[in-house]
Amino acid sequence: MTRTLIFGFLAFGLLVTGGCKTIPGLGTELVSAKQESTPLGSNKSIAQEGPSTPIYAQTSLRPSVRPELNTDEAGLWMIVDKMEDKLKTSGNLIRDPKINAYVRKLVCKLAGPFCKDIRTYVVRVPAFNANMMPNGVMQVWTGLILRAQNEAQLSAVLGHEIGHYLRQHGLQRTRSRIDSTNFMIFFQLAVAYVGVPNVGNLAELIAAGSLAAYSRDHERESDKFGHQFLVENGYDPREASKVWRQLIREQEAAKNPGSRSLFLASHPEPEERAETLMRMAKEAIGDGPAGRKKRKEYLEVFGPHRKSFLRDDLRIGRYPQSLELLKILEEEGHNVAEIKFFEGEIYRLRKNKKDMDKALTTYQEALKAGAPPPEIYRSLGQVYLKLEKKAEARASFLQYLKFLPDAPDRMMIQHIIGPTS
Repeated sequence: MTRTLIFGFLAFGLLVTGGCKTIPGLGTELVSAKQESTPLGSNKSIAQEGPSTPIYAQTSLRPSVRPELNTDEAGLWMIVDKMEDKLKTSGNLIRDPKINAYVRKLVCKLAGPFCKDIRTYVVRVPAFNANMMPNGVMQVWTGLILRAQNEAQLSAVLGHEIGHYLRQHGLQRTRSRIDSTNFMIFFQLAVAYVGVPNVGNLAELIAAGSLAAYSRDHERESDKFGHQFLVENGYDPREASKVWRQLIREQEAAKNPGSRSLFLASHPEPEERAETLMRMAKEAIGDGPAGRKKRKEYLEVFGPHRKSFLRDDLRIGRYPQSLELLKILEEEGHNVAEIKFFEGEIYRLRKNKKDMDKALTTYQEALKAGAPPPEIYRSLGQVYLKLEKKAEARASFLQYLKFLPDAPDRMMIQHIIGPTS
């Protein structure tokens, strides 16, 4: 196997992990990039198509048609088909029939004639994301479901991902990266031949910068698709902007957000996206009705699972962002008792002695607000132990066992509190 072919294999490994976020779990099954590229037909940009162009006419894809076997696109599909096989047996798939039916129905409504070509998987990952593979596999992460406040907001993100699929951004990105990385090799060899030292980093910077700009264009284009899907399906298009405003709040809450290079960033800045989406929404609404949000239907499906999704979010340990998320959920009218319980959990988990009093106060607020999860009594017991208040700890643990007599940690709790009368 030639070095060029080996590089082609490696390049594909880097490329198929792209999307709105990187897709974990890529195996070693790669395909040679040394194939003839298939033209994308009349896939002009959405700006060239114009707002009057029917949304499903803005693609060269045809429903239920796979690419020709002798094309690079077919090779890419073979790779992601294998990834889908692994995804089907993943341990963190959400298998709840009600959740899957709801998401599937929503995707089908947005995808229209391409409904059968898109396979949707809800994955238990506590981060805001959905991603779309070139072969029609869509992942929807529970971190997104937790943060979306209604069906319109979720539809904005799903419509954005369907836009990536219809415009074949995955295929375009793959070809672009191959062209760019091949240029990088040529550039390094050329300057090495003439004796210019330490050029590797420069070549990589040039390649990475061009790819990031390309990806940002894709993101902007897909944002327009998401907006158009909202308008055409009667949703309030302003909800797309609200998604990004909420994410901005979480990002700003981080104590160490880290430096972010605008040159190398693979997405437009959140502020830009929020402003652009709101401008498009106001233009679309005009003097007419704003459209539906469908919050009630959304909460009926996902509300019972919010506690589980919040637990996952806390396990990441990004406590400043989680606190801001809880504030957003409280402002949006979610269960105050549940929210205050998880706020108290953050103070307890930070393991700072100064936070223990905060935890107690917040747990008490949760109890006054209604019926928090019964685990609150176990947490109270743990905090009281930290504060060396053994009697209060024992009483809290007993209350926990009263509410959950079959708790999986019953034996451990009984060992802590000792014999009972």
